[in-house]
Amino acid sequence: MAKQESLELLKNRIAGFVDLVGKKLPEDVTVKLKELKDEEEMPMAKMIYEAMEKNQKQAWELNRPSCQDTGLIQMFVRVGTSFPYADELKVILKEAVAKATKEAPLRHNTVETFDEVNTGTNVGTDSPWIYWDILPGSDKLELDVYMAGGGCSLPGQGKTLMPGEGYEGVVKFVLDVMTSYGLNACPPLLVGIGIGTSIDSAAYMAKKALMRPVGSHNENPKAAELEDELVKAIDSIGLGPQGLTGTKSVMGVNIVNSARHPSVLSCAVNLGCWAHRRGTIVFNSDLSYDSITHKGVQL
Repeated sequence: MAKQESLELLKNRIAGFVDLVGKKLPEDVTVKLKELKDEEEMPMAKMIYEAMEKNQKQAWELNRPSCQDTGLIQMFVRVGTSFPYADELKVILKEAVAKATKEAPLRHNTVETFDEVNTGTNVGTDSPWIYWDILPGSDKLELDVYMAGGGCSLPGQGKTLMPGEGYEGVVKFVLDVMTSYGLNACPPLLVGIGIGTSIDSAAYMAKKALMRPVGSHNENPKAAELEDELVKAIDSIGLGPQGLTGTKSVMGVNIVNSARHPSVLSCAVNLGCWAHRRGTIVFNSDLSYDSITHKGVQL
């Protein structure tokens, strides 16, 4: 296959995957929503969970986006140093998003800052937003696609704490965000928390946390324990599905952390809404692929 044909194939398959992510939730999210529905004790909240389940079923059957806010596309890209199309990848990703926007279709959500002009393509200045990483010695492309909706992005906050505030200060900060803005993000929520030295690294880790599977835990036992305790604490607030009260308000709390300077403790929060549209796909050098989050799909 000629290189130009290969690039076109890669673009089409990534566009198809972006389209898919907007219409079908990953299995871990679907399983968790059913679990929350079954465990919910309040009748109205249980009814809302049932409506969410019906929404997802109809989105797939009718070939429609599962939420009217199809978000701003964000991607985590881990590209091998031997992946044959690495040089063209940034252009390909933009073209794929524009193609998916037209064909899915996706709502036009990219507005140029200061100019206040909607591009109409979901492509613009650093849009899609891309986080890059290198896989030394690999010939694969690992791609996370995430649709960051306005509601779930709205509560995103970060704060650099005095070290004396400790992890109790982290808990207080997270709960302050949840009680003031959590309902805007369409619960039940996946809560991503980043903890490190500087506010920029904490914010990055908080978004990276949203790419972790629902139900996974931080490798550090103390951090994993804090994840579980925060789930209980946030559930006790009683936000419930769509913020209309209930006993189950979160799908999980994911913490990602780095080593930090001894005199600084920065924390950031990023939220994923109930329609947590996240997808992971791995391309081989011959452009065959394995859809990690959406098994059995054909692009």
